[in-house]
Amino acid sequence: MNRKAKGTSAERDLVHKFWSLPGWVACRVAGSGSMRYPSPDIIAGNYKKCLVIECKTCKGEVQYLNNQQVKDLLIFADKLKAEPWISVKFGGQDWFFVHPSNLKQTNGENYAINKEELSILGKTLEELIK
Repeated sequence: MNRKAKGTSAERDLVHKFWSLPGWVACRVAGSGSMRYPSPDIIAGNYKKCLVIECKTCKGEVQYLNNQQVKDLLIFADKLKAEPWISVKFGGQDWFFVHPSNLKQTNGENYAINKEELSILGKTLEELIK
């Protein structure tokens, strides 16, 4: 399976997880990151909360995001009045969610989060939906 297909599969997995929660709905935004308008990978919500999510999967110890991905997520969230989140799934682990403000800049332009930081700063899906 190529990298894009793995990412799509991971996004669909997360959409299914939201739909399995009482009162929650979610959809995957096909083509996110490939058009000129900012768009998240997933939009999820219930009658109280709207989340926009950039999804990442990683086999290594550190997940990197470029500045534009984070900026686009924040723009979209602001316009929708939604909460922006980065979801990261390190190999063999479940999804964790981190707010973009908790990412550290690597070189003034990009961002990174490692497994240890994610376990401290991140939230599980159950914690996120509370």
